[in-house]
Amino acid sequence: MMDLLVNLYGRKLDDLRQRVEGVAATIRVALPPEQHIIKDWVRTHFSEYWVSEVSAAMAHQPPGCLIAVVDGELVGFACYDATARGFFGPTGVSESQRGRGIGLALFHRALVAMKAQGYAYAVIGSAGPVDFYVNAAGAMPIPSDKEDIYQGLLRLKPRAAG
Repeated sequence: MMDLLVNLYGRKLDDLRQRVEGVAATIRVALPPEQHIIKDWVRTHFSEYWVSEVSAAMAHQPPGCLIAVVDGELVGFACYDATARGFFGPTGVSESQRGRGIGLALFHRALVAMKAQGYAYAVIGSAGPVDFYVNAAGAMPIPSDKEDIYQGLLRLKPRAAG
């Protein structure tokens, strides 16, 4: 996976806004009292690592975590300034809601929030769906020697039986 860079002052951000205008989900900043619900949801649908990043994003004021809600149910989230300042992610949408533009809407709102806080660029660290970000916001690969912020990340080892 590679890191990507998004220009927050480019026309692509306006184009993205138009693409997500009709998305049938409420996208908003997560509230601190909801943190336990969001973390449980992320743990169930994604990973414990992402739960840690949600914790970091929620520690900011305002929180750097956005959520997507459909019919009163949490269906997606997006964080920024979690692993590092200026980083977008992690982000995810429940499988049953994918393909409805919710991920795109979360991405857009997070970029707008980052721009409002003074960032000129957003970094997408170890971007999974590179084509998604390139098409959505004109994200560009950041050249590297296969080194990134996650290099040397501690990983849980399977416990020995017995």
